[in-house]
Amino acid sequence: MSVVTAAADRSICSPLPVLGKDVTVPLVTGGEVTYAALDYAASAPALQRVWDDVAAYAPYYGSVHRGAGYLSQLSTDLFENSRVAVAEFLGCRAGDQVIFTRSTTDSLNLLAAAVPADCQVFVYETEHHASLLPWRDARVTYLNAPRTPAQAIETLERALAGRDPYGPALVCVTGASNVTGELWPVKELAAAAHAHGARIVLDAAQLAPHHPVDIDELDVDWVAFSGHKLYAPFGSGVLAGRADWLQDAEPYLAGGGASRKVARRTDGGVDVEWHSTAARHEAGSPNVIGVYSIASACKALTEAGFDRLVAREQQLVTRVREGLAEVPQVKVLSLFGDDAPRVGVISFVVEGWNSSHFAAALSAEYGIGVRDGLFCAHPLVRTLLGSDPQDPGECGAPEAEPGERSLNAIRVSFGAGTPDEHIERFVRAVKELVSEGAQWKYRTEDGRCVPDRGTAQV
Repeated sequence: MSVVTAAADRSICSPLPVLGKDVTVPLVTGGEVTYAALDYAASAPALQRVWDDVAAYAPYYGSVHRGAGYLSQLSTDLFENSRVAVAEFLGCRAGDQVIFTRSTTDSLNLLAAAVPADCQVFVYETEHHASLLPWRDARVTYLNAPRTPAQAIETLERALAGRDPYGPALVCVTGASNVTGELWPVKELAAAAHAHGARIVLDAAQLAPHHPVDIDELDVDWVAFSGHKLYAPFGSGVLAGRADWLQDAEPYLAGGGASRKVARRTDGGVDVEWHSTAARHEAGSPNVIGVYSIASACKALTEAGFDRLVAREQQLVTRVREGLAEVPQVKVLSLFGDDAPRVGVISFVVEGWNSSHFAAALSAEYGIGVRDGLFCAHPLVRTLLGSDPQDPGECGAPEAEPGERSLNAIRVSFGAGTPDEHIERFVRAVKELVSEGAQWKYRTEDGRCVPDRGTAQV
């Protein structure tokens, strides 16, 4: 079965141009091949459109909110217009704030610092560490991994029914799993949270690059995501949503930009009046290029037609899943089952293979970049692998030698810039490695499986 192209179906678009699409890499077996970037869930390649927009702006770079000069005024307008573009992309409501951060992790830590002191937080064990770990100053209830979307809702409703009904509460949930790619019932979870007087924050790091996210339609209170997963360069992120908790909280960082007025007191101290706008949590000189990159990516995805992008990605998902299903030694990891809707993120293990060894062979012998490990979602991966939570194994640092079973998995992920050929090459490579074995010897070095350059082919 081959992937249907845009020529065969006009409702499905071609891959969007991305940086690195023509980069070639050497193969350990000899020669070179165009690199197949299939690690979008970690960092997606930047869209060419985004890079071009940044390059056009770069000569006009100036300080933001600080200067009276032309370039400063231009940069300030660009920065604030980017905020408007992101708000439109997310379907923000009147009164919502868009705060620019460094990443999803930074966004959720910001929100964690802003929750009321007596807040109860409910989070599933299936979350990425970015949303599992920030709530250190709150009363946290960790919810067991559900096995169906309905069970996810039931689990949350039971937990909320037993909470303190008079204090604030917050639910944190992913929109799409960074391990399985499965979509979570966000709208229904938001309804359950609100029915019990709780608020909800959506970790959209994996959802926003693959699927439209509308705050108003989903009825979530906040959304967090990263630019480097949304086809923009590293170092920028977003927290968008309700303003009240954010306005009442101490600034995330104290410094210039967050302060509206600072004055010395007669006793030698300092009085500070903080901004009540998004600037309250954006102290310091902002990452203007990162912010503009996010806005450019939002516009590019919207203009390309998200429905068409989703339709094409679903065909890629189908091709990968059908190809892996043809290999009995491959087990695809899933919480909700084979029929669950998902984005272009698929994790699996291969019987008889160390996951790091398999990923290393995909790279060295086929020029395919995937990820192996626990994907910064240790409790979830261990649950899916049926291992004890205390078993060894770390993100990206498997302890097993090549050929030995590891407690990690392999993740292939793709999106708007993925060519059909990369998917076909990946499926073919999996089948060949399982049936014929690796062509090269490998060894463990600094916790990673790498080709043994001092040995001949096996």
